[in-house]
Amino acid sequence: MQDNLSSFFEPQSVALIGASSNPSKLSYGILKNISQYGYRGGIYPINPKSNEILGFPCYSSILDVPEEVDLTVIILPAEIIPQVIDDCGKKGVKACIVISGGFKELGEDGKQREKELEISTRKYGIRIIGPNCVGNINVYSGLNTTFIKGMPVKGGIGFVSQSGAVCGGVVDHVVQEGIGFSHLISLGNEMDVNETDMISYLADDENTHVIACYVESIRDGARFMEVAKHVSKKKPIVLLKAGKSELGAKAVSSHTGSLAGSHTAYSTAFKQAGVIEVSSLRALLQTSMALDMQPLPQNKQAVIFTNAGGPAALLSDSLDEHGLKLANLNEKTQQMLKAKLNPAAQTMNPVDMLGGATQGEYAQAMRVVKENNDAGILLPVLVPQALVDPVAVARAIISETQNSQRTTIACMVGKQSTQEAKLLLHQQHIPLLDYPEDVGEVLGGMLRYKAYHDAPAETLEISRIAQKEEARSYFHGLADQKQFGEAETRPLLELYGVKNVEGKRADSLAEAQQAAKELGYPVVIKVISDEILHKSDAGGIRLDIKDERSLADAYQDMLTDVRSHAPEAVIKGVLVEKMQKQGEEVIVGMKWDANFGALLMFGMGGIYVEAFKDVSFRIAPVSEVDVRNMIAETAAGKILNGLRGIRYDIDAVVQTILALSQVCLDFPEIQELEINPLKVFSKGDGAAALDSRMIIK
Repeated sequence: MQDNLSSFFEPQSVALIGASSNPSKLSYGILKNISQYGYRGGIYPINPKSNEILGFPCYSSILDVPEEVDLTVIILPAEIIPQVIDDCGKKGVKACIVISGGFKELGEDGKQREKELEISTRKYGIRIIGPNCVGNINVYSGLNTTFIKGMPVKGGIGFVSQSGAVCGGVVDHVVQEGIGFSHLISLGNEMDVNETDMISYLADDENTHVIACYVESIRDGARFMEVAKHVSKKKPIVLLKAGKSELGAKAVSSHTGSLAGSHTAYSTAFKQAGVIEVSSLRALLQTSMALDMQPLPQNKQAVIFTNAGGPAALLSDSLDEHGLKLANLNEKTQQMLKAKLNPAAQTMNPVDMLGGATQGEYAQAMRVVKENNDAGILLPVLVPQALVDPVAVARAIISETQNSQRTTIACMVGKQSTQEAKLLLHQQHIPLLDYPEDVGEVLGGMLRYKAYHDAPAETLEISRIAQKEEARSYFHGLADQKQFGEAETRPLLELYGVKNVEGKRADSLAEAQQAAKELGYPVVIKVISDEILHKSDAGGIRLDIKDERSLADAYQDMLTDVRSHAPEAVIKGVLVEKMQKQGEEVIVGMKWDANFGALLMFGMGGIYVEAFKDVSFRIAPVSEVDVRNMIAETAAGKILNGLRGIRYDIDAVVQTILALSQVCLDFPEIQELEINPLKVFSKGDGAAALDSRMIIK
């Protein structure tokens, strides 16, 4: 629900409830900020003990304000805010920013207080940002409801943060750097308005070209993905997620659960939705700035122009790490560069013009490359020298890149002597980074966004072969237990079109021998026990059994081994399965994530899956393109595609993953579901599940 969100940023009038005339109070700073940056609407301080503050008449209550009020900013003790909200509702206020803390961040009492606040706001349909936030800024209208010092210049970055402290630090930083913002939005506890609402709002804001987000959690992952997928086709979303560590992760039983760490679902969701995830607050600001100021790279080829070898080497490493390449400068181009530069200059790429390079040499080198090479990225680098003026070099860079569609990012390795040059470059929409090793992450993010933006819309797959009624009947007829091995999982998979290895259940050696005779030797036998999910760990598998006598020996040996490894396990029988021909083993799995739903996994299978950790993830529902990209990201996918000279049946793997996705969407009760290994045969020969397991929530 987005109704009334514009009242937070474009109100005709604002009331500050809890305004103070004491300059040491936060509310005094908020009123000062509301009034000093050009906001032209009505401003009404509310304080029954004051007649006026900062020249504005005070009112005892919001109900006493003679005019309509669109937005209120509240900074009062938490326990009286529900009553204040009641007054706001009677006044017809559309939106409230609750600065005050003292709510769910303090524990159970605070949670109850926040619930009371939520009830009050819903009664009147008032939208709330906060509580426990620092306010918001609309740079273009001049509305600043924060107590933060400073105001960013106008630009195209809409910044959304769940942390008020991060907002304060970012403002202080960008004011010094000359990085332009459209909005700065602090969300606090997100009792009502959350990051997804703000992304949706900023998508339609004409002054916002890039949406930058700092988040610590996302409560409604499915809605976030739906909104972000749509918005990312219009403008980029750059996001920093805090809290990535695995500390506190719950123990899990399947390989999929073990490999799907606490941050995996978030990263997967961001990738699928076209969101550019970055690794640091610095990268968040740098990448957002570059996307706001520069066109997207037209290719992965870059040319470095430098007066120092070390920074160029660091930059080159950074490019390579993030999938970019140094463009190859042909002999003709190099000869033209030699004619313009110091005779000792290095004219390959990086173009090293040596320490005394002048602004003229920067200009000429960039001009030659632009006219003779189609590299999409130009990267001028300067280490300040006593005889070189950084501002003059900045002007040369500006002159050579005006009206250019090539992506230009400058790097000046320094601080004090480059500040004026930085502000000049930023005014002319050329990002300047202080550290060369940062450039690769910025450009890598830009290229990932371009790939998502330019890709055709995808169609989500819905299984047309699934026998859903039969599956529902089978699933709900399972025993009332939490863990199911292959014997119980096989029938469910088959109802969704997943081919299992030929097999039969046996409750005795005689039945096993009869099953083997019907299937044909060689065979495999596996123990059936609710207490044993990983059969190989408990000695519960015997392979390549070639005749009846060998089967009898293997049967007794396996049961003895299992009883030794898992004496508490109840053995229900064995599965007898046809030994499969040569193929490649992969894993296909799912773990249910509380925020995003079914998290699908693909990778190298067999007993070494956790050792190699060659896996990739997607969140269901998925398109066929999603699945093929998922497979291609892994070494297993490269092997299937013919790395060892044999092309395997990738189409069969794709259909298996799509089937698994549908199973999990149809039965959200499933916590984990895994096929390991899925044996993939030569192209055209399909694939077969050799083992599977399932865990119910």
